[in-house]
Amino acid sequence: MVRVLIVDDSPTLRILIRRILDSDPEIRVVGEAANGEEAIALCRKLNPDIITMDIHMPRMDGYETIRHIMAEMPRPVVVLTTTESDIKLETTYKAIESGALMVLGKPKGMPDIDPEAGSLISQIKAMADVKVVRRTRWSRMDQPKMPGKAVVPRDSRLQPVQLVTVGVSTGGPPALQVILNRLPAGFSASILVVQHMSRGFINGLATWLNETTPLLVKVAQPYEKLKLGTVYLAPDEKHLAVTADGSVWLKSMPLVDGHCPSATVLFESAAAGNASKTAGVLLTGMGSDGARGLKTLHDAGGYTIAQDEASCIIFGMPKEAIAMGAVNEVLPLEMISNRLKQLVNSEQ
Repeated sequence: MVRVLIVDDSPTLRILIRRILDSDPEIRVVGEAANGEEAIALCRKLNPDIITMDIHMPRMDGYETIRHIMAEMPRPVVVLTTTESDIKLETTYKAIESGALMVLGKPKGMPDIDPEAGSLISQIKAMADVKVVRRTRWSRMDQPKMPGKAVVPRDSRLQPVQLVTVGVSTGGPPALQVILNRLPAGFSASILVVQHMSRGFINGLATWLNETTPLLVKVAQPYEKLKLGTVYLAPDEKHLAVTADGSVWLKSMPLVDGHCPSATVLFESAAAGNASKTAGVLLTGMGSDGARGLKTLHDAGGYTIAQDEASCIIFGMPKEAIAMGAVNEVLPLEMISNRLKQLVNSEQ
């Protein structure tokens, strides 16, 4: 049984969130708080498995509340917010720097009428057992420091990488921030990313990553020519692909591997171009999206990496790719940036 604490200053939303979560027999709401001070007190008293967190609350906001919880009694926190403006979303993503695992849209109805409600249930169940670490400082996301450069074997057949393709889902924003923050501003490759998330949140993610990493991060636009040192995020409800001449191609088509955008579509498009100069990276996430696409890229001569289980929030997507034999290397999150720098610079 997953024990949940709901934190929101709106009584109406607390009732709705409780009804949604109570509709699943594997979830039990153990308490509700209207502000951060109440949340901290109830967290101490009730010891919930996971917390849903509002950001804008009286007396103590969500940021401060998350910081206190992660410093004193760390546990998974899922932020629920609206998509009223890109500025508000950009601010909301800063909750991840405080220790939150995921940002989701606030539901507007029960699962039978609102997809956000179904997503909330699945994410709560998936992340309840995630082992989070205690945080004692918050000026930037706490990142383990690797001693020196991570040196790992390299496939000598590979040409220098010019394109990096990434698929990621649950736990993606903090994972992306860790990787991109360790790449230089002059990174000599383009990076295309498919991140599964609720509609309306991708612009806020792009703004947050653009401000907290050395690279230019933007939402991909149709037919734009890829530039080195730039990160392109798949927009809402469009498959992101790359053409043979290095341009963005956005596709309106059915779900692939249960998603739109789909990492499999991205990886397969890269495989159809110059695969030998492409790296594919599959990060934390539920399900299997990207696994068969990564296999296609691998078999076409691309270099493929999966995040290891210990550093994943959810090991589903990388696990599926590994089982398919789609992966050249399995690496901890903190080693992936150095590996990409080696591949781009063609280091042996």
